[in-house]
Amino acid sequence: MEIITTPDPRLREKSTKVGQITDEIAGIIADMRKLSLDWEKEHPYELSAAMAAPQMGVNKRIIIIRDDMENKKNATFTALINPEVIKADGKIKTDYEGCLSVPSIYGMVPRPTKVRVKAKLEDGTEVRIKATDELARTLLHEIDHLDGVLFIDHIKDQKDAFYKMNDKGDLEPVVDYEKEILNNDELWGEE
Repeated sequence: MEIITTPDPRLREKSTKVGQITDEIAGIIADMRKLSLDWEKEHPYELSAAMAAPQMGVNKRIIIIRDDMENKKNATFTALINPEVIKADGKIKTDYEGCLSVPSIYGMVPRPTKVRVKAKLEDGTEVRIKATDELARTLLHEIDHLDGVLFIDHIKDQKDAFYKMNDKGDLEPVVDYEKEILNNDELWGEE
């Protein structure tokens, strides 16, 4: 298994619901955790906060969310199966987002600051989650993946919303929007 990146068309497919939580599903979740942490080891300035199954080419409605997004040493994740946004509200806040499947590009994405999500845990327990701020943003980002939506789709026409990370770990504005973003087939693929 590997993390797939743009322009892989599998990232644009709508994922199917998980029926039963089987050993196969548990294996997918284990692979997601491993890939997420392997990616993080190769990116010293970044934290792997979450991942969706489509990011490894598995179009099933499964995401993992890091249990502690402030502590890189805490490498545990909670899996959410068939997560569904019940309600998204609150102020719209624009903040940075990046993605394991969109290499080197970051963006200022507007999202609601509050979200309610229902899902199942790995053991089949149904949960309802009320999230705010960063966790709300992360949940919305990952659930978007399950519908074939990437964070860049929310800001495609906003020239000043794109950034790249330099070799010191600092984000800098993209200089040539037309070339690096808008007309970049490696980013968007065929439309």
